[in-house]
Amino acid sequence: MHMADALLSPAVAGTMYACSALTAGYSVHKIRLENDEKKIPVMGVMGAFVFAAQMINFSIPGTGSSGHLCGSMMLSAILGPEAGFLTMIGVLMVQCLLFADGGLLALGANIWNMAFYGCFIGGMVIWKYMMRNGMSRRKIMAASILGCIMMLQLGAFSVTLETLASGITELPFGIFLAAMQPIHLAIGLVEGLITAAVLIFLYEVRPELLWNYHETGEKKSRLSYKGVIAVLAISAVVIGGLLSLFVSSNPDGLEWSVKQVTGTTELESKGGIYVLADRIQSVTSLLPDYTWKEGNSAGGTTFSGIIGGIVVVVLCIAVCLIIRFFRCRFGDKGNNGKD
Repeated sequence: MHMADALLSPAVAGTMYACSALTAGYSVHKIRLENDEKKIPVMGVMGAFVFAAQMINFSIPGTGSSGHLCGSMMLSAILGPEAGFLTMIGVLMVQCLLFADGGLLALGANIWNMAFYGCFIGGMVIWKYMMRNGMSRRKIMAASILGCIMMLQLGAFSVTLETLASGITELPFGIFLAAMQPIHLAIGLVEGLITAAVLIFLYEVRPELLWNYHETGEKKSRLSYKGVIAVLAISAVVIGGLLSLFVSSNPDGLEWSVKQVTGTTELESKGGIYVLADRIQSVTSLLPDYTWKEGNSAGGTTFSGIIGGIVVVVLCIAVCLIIRFFRCRFGDKGNNGKD
């Protein structure tokens, strides 16, 4: 659901940047109040895992479309909504700047559409409510599916509202909405099942890694903390470096919807701000479309999956360390998130 710059007017793009920045500021404030050192490596490795998983496009049978994992619901169920949101920002920034996946002008909208709803609706509302009286595999399955479907339905609806507010006449609101919602319903169902599988695995091997898990003595950890981190890190490398070679070539849900309405997956954009954004992105995107600039190759895709995950890990850990530095520097002792 990565939006291209052509889908947004500068005013709408700026508004979405402001909304995402305010939410990021709130998230940083909440993270500063926590004192959980173990969350730092988890943010890094889960960021890499989600980055790698987003490279896997799966076909939606009978549609000619494909979908990919968004990941914000999964991140919030593990890290909490605020840390999950900041991790998603890291993933989306790397995708945009290093791989030209999603427009630079549209980055604020993409953060809102792909991170906000999964973290603060899927995580803070659905996950937290359903786990308030204890966790079980059945609850995790239900929360994952419901949260992912809700996340993608709200995200898809936001895309149509943003294009409406931008005055994109090639995408009439009603027709575009009718294309976007059903295809993202199917994608949300698949993502929900994938998310549930990952979260149930963590519940079985290290349940205390899940957000809002209240230890009762009934569940025993089967893997050490370092062991789980290692499994997730290896999975990220395998998914990004190997499985990314075997993906659907069909357009994703957003591109497919645009094509249903306009007959093409790309729209033209005119104006100096679009030219500037494109020039900046052409400089920063060393591996556009997850391969070498000189042309497509399996080696380029594998390299992109691995190097992208490493950059996400470094970025997420750097942000955590910066937050911790300022917490210590200004004497914020934290209260373990109980404010």
